[in-house]
Amino acid sequence: MGVVLIAAMAAMLICIFLGPKFIEYLRVREFGQNIREEGPQGHHTKAGTPTMGGLIIFASICVPYLVLSDRDAQSLAVFGVALGCAALGFADDYIKIVKRRSLGLPGRWKLLGQLLLALGLWWVARHEVGLEPVLHFRIGDASLQLGPVLYFVLVFLVIAGTSNGVNLTDGLDGLAAGSCGIVLLAYTAIAFIAGEQQDLALLSACLVGACIGFLWYNAFPASIFMGDTGSLGLGGAIGALAVMTQTEVLLIIIGGIFVIEALSVLLQVFAFKTFRRRVLLMAPLHHHFEMMAWSETKIMLRFWIIAAVCSGIGFTLYQQSIGR
Repeated sequence: MGVVLIAAMAAMLICIFLGPKFIEYLRVREFGQNIREEGPQGHHTKAGTPTMGGLIIFASICVPYLVLSDRDAQSLAVFGVALGCAALGFADDYIKIVKRRSLGLPGRWKLLGQLLLALGLWWVARHEVGLEPVLHFRIGDASLQLGPVLYFVLVFLVIAGTSNGVNLTDGLDGLAAGSCGIVLLAYTAIAFIAGEQQDLALLSACLVGACIGFLWYNAFPASIFMGDTGSLGLGGAIGALAVMTQTEVLLIIIGGIFVIEALSVLLQVFAFKTFRRRVLLMAPLHHHFEMMAWSETKIMLRFWIIAAVCSGIGFTLYQQSIGR
């Protein structure tokens, strides 16, 4: 337990230490956030705020993880998926900011990258770790035998769905970083109580520490945004942790805040394409509440509460499932 706490504290302190210099570097290079014209009017004052803060998040994670862990196959696979998704996000941020192309990396290339990362995670899970291609519901004793092909499809859906869900949540100061920290704290506990997943617990704790350290500068009013580098990377890490802890179904509850945000976008698109009407004032859901004149701080804190409740329920269900 001690080394897990040390890793989390180290990641947090490294992130806090790196923050000022990195923010200043981004300001000098004019790597600032572009704000969509159709977005909430209040966000236009944030134009030019340094972005790509995901770089310091993952720099903060690398040192304590590589120094303090045994780097087993499970944790290395999660670490690799997280870095791979962060690299996709960095390419997207770089194209948007440096190349001045508003659409960034084409969606098909993101999906291809996520597909390849899912393939690597699937191979490690099956052939290195020895996980069976079974979907555990963690509610009762229910499970479903999938077979290798359907299991790969599941892994891909988890990685793509979670990384994109976190990306959609990253729209207010501190919202994604705080929500990810809460969800990753639950996964730290899940990996720790599983007994044989010490390195997974340590890596997850590093992610929690880095999220907290990043919040030092990302909380309202934000001095830096994580960008797609951070949101895709953290989402990929959460998805990979779900695969390695065999909590793919439970992730729907643990990461409930990301599910809600993603469903709000799907509902809005479906309603508009089908009925030519909008269900929400603006999607994702946090923008709907902004349009209702809620303050960013109120939305952030209430969404954090929802994230904490969902994570607590999910962790309790997991604990009960392994106690049977």
